[in-house]
Amino acid sequence: MAGDGKINMPGSMGGLMRYDEEYKSRFMLSPYHVIAFLILVMLFAIGLKLFWPVAG
Repeated sequence: MAGDGKINMPGSMGGLMRYDEEYKSRFMLSPYHVIAFLILVMLFAIGLKLFWPVAG
């Protein structure tokens, strides 16, 4: 265990995330995918306001 090359923090650092261990998830999204999705949602909302206005 001492020879695995990882540095362990003392017990006082409990609760903090160690960023050298990557979390594996079913959905791995890059920041580019998230930004593209947000832009598409904004364009959809603007399109709804332009082409389907609410009478007020």
